[in-house]
Amino acid sequence: MKKVIQNFFLGEEMHAFQYLGAHPHLDGYIFRVYAPKAKKIELIGDFNHWNGKNHCLKKINSKGFFELYVPEIKKNYETYKFHILTSKNTWIDKADPYAFFSELRPSNASKTFDINHYIFHDAQWMAFRNKNQNRPLNIYELHLGSWLKKEDNTWYSYEEIVDKLITYIQKNHFTHVEFMPLLEYPFDGSWGYQCSGFFSITSRYGNPDQLKYLIDQLHQNQIGVILDYVVLHFVKDAFSLGRFDGSHLYESYWLDQRHSPWDTYLFDFSKPEVMSFVLSSLTYLIEYFHIDGIRFDAISNLIFHQGNKNLGVNESGLNFIKKMNHLLSFSFPTVMLIAEDSSDFEKVTTPTFEGGLGFDYKWDLGWMNDTFAYLKIDPLYRGNHIQKITFSMYYFYSEKFLLPLSHDEVVHMKNTVINKIWGSYEDKFKQLKTLYTYMFTHPGKKLNFMGNELALFEEWNENKAIPFDILKYPIHDSFHQYFIALNSLYLNEPALYQQEYNPQHFQWLMCENAAQNIFIYQRTYQQECLITILNFAPMQYPLYRFGINQKKGSFKEILNSDKFCYHGNNFINEGKIAIESIPSHGKEQSIQVKIPSFGALILKYIP
Repeated sequence: MKKVIQNFFLGEEMHAFQYLGAHPHLDGYIFRVYAPKAKKIELIGDFNHWNGKNHCLKKINSKGFFELYVPEIKKNYETYKFHILTSKNTWIDKADPYAFFSELRPSNASKTFDINHYIFHDAQWMAFRNKNQNRPLNIYELHLGSWLKKEDNTWYSYEEIVDKLITYIQKNHFTHVEFMPLLEYPFDGSWGYQCSGFFSITSRYGNPDQLKYLIDQLHQNQIGVILDYVVLHFVKDAFSLGRFDGSHLYESYWLDQRHSPWDTYLFDFSKPEVMSFVLSSLTYLIEYFHIDGIRFDAISNLIFHQGNKNLGVNESGLNFIKKMNHLLSFSFPTVMLIAEDSSDFEKVTTPTFEGGLGFDYKWDLGWMNDTFAYLKIDPLYRGNHIQKITFSMYYFYSEKFLLPLSHDEVVHMKNTVINKIWGSYEDKFKQLKTLYTYMFTHPGKKLNFMGNELALFEEWNENKAIPFDILKYPIHDSFHQYFIALNSLYLNEPALYQQEYNPQHFQWLMCENAAQNIFIYQRTYQQECLITILNFAPMQYPLYRFGINQKKGSFKEILNSDKFCYHGNNFINEGKIAIESIPSHGKEQSIQVKIPSFGALILKYIP
């Protein structure tokens, strides 16, 4: 263990959880905790009726590590806490920072759990997974407690939801599911973003082995798993990490660097032991749960103090990001590291050895904000704002972007996706289909929050299940069918994901048509070419000509948002679309198509 302790204080230990915490040992359990300012520590729990006088931990070195072997504890689910005497001679009770399981809120004691029993059966998936740079990556963001609920409004367990989730993900052609935070947290309304146990899978839905089973089954059905992770901060609750041994062990000594905008404590990443704590938490999730990707929350607050560029660069946060991504990428080269970063900091997805931060993907929040801003505008005035559609491609190749329509956009009175769009009830649905056509044919990986696929008008509420019964209304059902068709198309057309971070594979064919609000672009891969036509205006065009690059062959319409089956008027293009030697828009050849009002169509080149 000498090497572990050495790396722990270098901020590079990735397996501290194998030493610290509670572990089966001989015929009992051994407990270890790091609390350098503690004068005395007792282990308390149900096993000793919460009286630790006969269970004092021994200080095993001058670094602040304490240890106790307890032969009376032999099984999972034994509750315990550390009863700590601080340097000020006050006693405090703390949950184990490295506990693998915890009581369900409002209780908060740690529980013993042997993490080494579950055997995965996903070897084939693990052997062939990668970071998906040239594969489709279509993510379904999910809050496990409110995707489905039982009739009595209680949660499904990790095991109970398996079959339902797999069936739904496959039906909708998503490639990955992204779970909102599943580490333990005391307040339901935080959705898991105010974490208390960084090694403790939330007990709301079951135990760690049951979550492993869920992930194992997803993998066996070719569905990847991404976990939302809160790297920046932790809860202030008295039982948790704050003032753990009576000192500011995990948070900053300095008041102005201690508190986050979410009324939580910020991790102090200038401390090596804090770096090792978080690195070990991430390693535990990746190694023991076979997580395929980590989505890091609020990275801009690690880059800049309080996320504010005017307050300057957060050097300790920035250094930790680089160290974290370097070590994780080296140790787990097939695991995706995804940044939710709203800043304009450069080289977020550039490898650390090239001077970057080392993430694999960055959320394109600029694309999301510009798109919604454009769609809120009356079409009569959209022509003055076409840059909100075109601007994303000016900067797209500066990072490896992921296009997100996440939970953040459908809460706190921001309106749901469909309710952000200008227009009548019918026109909103038309434009929603066009919006999603734009999203799935625009370069960049994709993420949608649960319920987006249903065109919900009511914002997400974590206390309610997603209202899937809305599909009894034909207009919602037809939109859902269109969404499924788009997902399937994205999955099966290499031009929509192969080489998408190479600028040679995207070209605008029409991007300055302010008068008509029509945008046309092509995506190519090898001999394949797809052309997307977006009409963000209420006019339809029976004979619309535009220039193309191909000199021979023809095109075929492979998707049209106005089909009858998608609650449209069937203003579609049937049969082959001939390439003609008629100059148009600076091109020698052109084609002529029908374009429905507020509609979208995708054409495929036939050599």
